[in-house]
Amino acid sequence: MAGTRTFTMLKPDAVEDNNIGNILQMITDGGFKIVAMKLRQLTTEQAKEFYAVHSERPFYGELVEYMTSGPIVAAVLEKENAVADFRTFIGATNPAEAAEGTIRAKYAESIGRNAVHGSDSDENAKIESDFHFSAEEYVG
Repeated sequence: MAGTRTFTMLKPDAVEDNNIGNILQMITDGGFKIVAMKLRQLTTEQAKEFYAVHSERPFYGELVEYMTSGPIVAAVLEKENAVADFRTFIGATNPAEAAEGTIRAKYAESIGRNAVHGSDSDENAKIESDFHFSAEEYVG
């Protein structure tokens, strides 16, 4: 493997706004290699399971509703120091605080509609990747 892996999701707002190509171009231009990718519609059950870590948080119901409101693009990315580098690359959760040139500064609308997800640890990257992809869906 050429580096470490992280998981990302282009969220329903990014898909709805036709920003899939633009965001994927930013990701590959940023040195990340896409090793798995799919367009999918999450069911309520899948969204609840994926975000179970937030189930006690007040925004959980709203998050599940939002993540099932339209298709998402799930992808696994590879690069040295992938998790930390991608978190920096996408910018702060609040797009108003996201650094210039980051995905969220450019494409996010709000904290709730923030265009993209990025794993926050190597452990969660593996869990989240395995949630969306089977071993045979990886390339490279």
